[in-house]
Amino acid sequence: MKCPFCENEDTKVIDSRPTEDGHAIRRRRGCERCGRRFTTYEKVEESIIMIIKKDGRREAFDRSKVANGIIKACEKRPVSMAEIESITNNIERGLSNLMKKEVKSEFIGELVMDELKKLDEVAYVRFASVYRQFTDVNTFIKEIEKLMGNKDSNGGASAGAAGENPERVQENQNEQQ
Repeated sequence: MKCPFCENEDTKVIDSRPTEDGHAIRRRRGCERCGRRFTTYEKVEESIIMIIKKDGRREAFDRSKVANGIIKACEKRPVSMAEIESITNNIERGLSNLMKKEVKSEFIGELVMDELKKLDEVAYVRFASVYRQFTDVNTFIKEIEKLMGNKDSNGGASAGAAGENPERVQENQNEQQ
């Protein structure tokens, strides 16, 4: 490792420790010639993943674009930055684990929507509306109905017995009394 001050190649490691996230090693080094100290970081070299955009263009994966999209979807929602960072990390790790050099942007959008659906339904619908380019209110309604249908079939809060209207269920109960 060259000294950044005098470019001497004789430097020694004074101290090594893992970074807070555990994904890199922080090394404190000293130059044998000028005596100055500097810090270096050692981490696993990851291959660049190219994203194939809808129009066919290719660009390098940029985790900040994923994070910014999630942040916009979660504005004014009870979602912490730690949760957003966790989703972004999960998506980046998932892409790295695929061991592919190219991935379609649609695949990444679906990963983001899957994560947001688990975290916050409003943020999910916001992201989906932009990602899937909802053009009218009916598209929103269909997406929300799909969400509600999944909730009901997964044992979530349903509207009433056999999917009945809650007011109708109350009327039936009143008539029986």
